[in-house]
Parts: sequence; C-alpha cells; structure tokens
Amino acid sequence: MKPCNEPGCPQLTRKGYCEQHKTSKALYDLFRESSSRRGYNSRWRKSREGYLAKHPLCQSCMLQGKRIAATVVDHIKPHKGDKKLFWDSSNWQPLCVSCHSRKTAKEDGGFGNG
Repeated sequence: MKPCNEPGCPQLTRKGYCEQHKTSKALYDLFRESSSRRGYNSRWRKSREGYLAKHPLCQSCMLQGKRIAATVVDHIKPHKGDKKLFWDSSNWQPLCVSCHSRKTAKEDGGFGNG
C-alpha cells in the first residue's frame, strides 16, 4: 500500500488514486484530448528520441551542477496547440521527469489545472 497520488491525501491505496480522488482525475480526462490528438504521436516519439540522443542531460539539473539523464523533451514556451511552436526545436529543452513535473506544476498551477 502507498499514499494516494493526489497531493496532500494521506489515504493508502494499492496503486494510483484513492476512491475519493479517482473520479476527479477521470472527470479531467473526459475533457482532454488524447495525447496523439495533441501531437504526441509516432512522429513526435521519433523526434523526441533523436533530440534526447543529442541532448542526453537534463538542462535544469546541469544549471545546478548535477548530471542527470534527460527523459523528457519539454516545450520551453507551452505550445497550447500551436503546431508551428510544437515542432520548433529551438523551443525544446531536455529535462528529467522531476524537473519537468516541477516546471509544469509551476506554470500550470498543477497538472491539468488552468
């Protein structure tokens, strides 16, 4: 058993979210387009792999003097559906999952929150 994935929720669950928070995440997903429809398709996956091969370290961690592998290609300026900005590689940066999550939460007020 582990704590619910909802920040601040102490309920223990076998995986993911507790019963109280399962529905709130499902409601959010009802209004969100699929990752493929948002542009994260096979073309993106190939571009992402190539970019990470050329930029293997997390940009944010390197600024702190740490050498951590990048696993996410982040859009520096959120594209918000703008395909030109989405594919502009000068708007990409390599990040580790932790740094990407922190950046997303800071910019968006948390995952999926406006």
